[in-house]
Amino acid sequence: MTAHLTLSTALLLTVPPLMWAGNAVVGRLVGDWVPPMTLNFFRWAIAFVCLLPLAAWVMRRNSPLWSAWRRFTLLGGLSVGLYNALQYLALQTSSPINVTLVAASTPIWMLAVGRLFFAARISRQQLMGASLSLSGVLLVLSRGQWEVLAHLKLVPGDVYVLLASVAWAFYSWMLAQPGREPSEIRSNWAAFLLAQIVFGLAWSGLFAAGEWALTPATIHWSWPLGAALLFVALGPAVLAYRCWGAGVQRAGPTVASFFANLTPLFAALLSSALLGEPPRTYHVLAFALIVGGIVVSSRQR
Repeated sequence: MTAHLTLSTALLLTVPPLMWAGNAVVGRLVGDWVPPMTLNFFRWAIAFVCLLPLAAWVMRRNSPLWSAWRRFTLLGGLSVGLYNALQYLALQTSSPINVTLVAASTPIWMLAVGRLFFAARISRQQLMGASLSLSGVLLVLSRGQWEVLAHLKLVPGDVYVLLASVAWAFYSWMLAQPGREPSEIRSNWAAFLLAQIVFGLAWSGLFAAGEWALTPATIHWSWPLGAALLFVALGPAVLAYRCWGAGVQRAGPTVASFFANLTPLFAALLSSALLGEPPRTYHVLAFALIVGGIVVSSRQR
């Protein structure tokens, strides 16, 4: 799938990584105030309420949503349910910079998922780019010490982010398939996102319920927590998903994945400013390898 990348599309695809970097930093900040699965559920519940005035008709009994419930159950499960919950869970044991850098392996999974499940072709350049990006991810996992790879023990956060990346790759390829959803919903961004949230809330609610049943979960309510919930619902959820969905439809999932790799850069800047967690040398090298890999893989012959 190829498309001409215009300035407006590039700007559109720059918004999500900025919002997602803020989401990672805020998720780390509120980690002691609210459990990760519960945070994810609150985030999307607020987003659901905010979108209702724009697309409440999606919930009507005669809405085409219900005939496509299998499609939206899968879309909502991959994005609202799995991807976001796994990222918040990862932030319990890893830093925002590490989480976003490991998540930058998404283009690798994008190529693999596209080839295995969507009959997409992989070029030699894309394989070379994937190798560079994989080197950057391994550099993060080894914490800058290559000999560590021989005895590598992944922290839980690293595993959660890798799983989230695979889920996001499936989600993005599904977005790139036109005509699979009712046209009335697909043509309206608010309706399309709300349709995903309707079923995604069922997934995230199930995960949150399990969290409270199986762990000593508690919530420490405060005004900062309320502000954080509003931000993650309106910015990384509604605004970022709106821009990402439109960008993927315009440029395709492979080109869009290049812009997603701006997230570690924004996360490093925000972490340094808000968390006092400056990036280390291996973070810079890893970012260069990952972005270099995507540049190589996205070049046309």
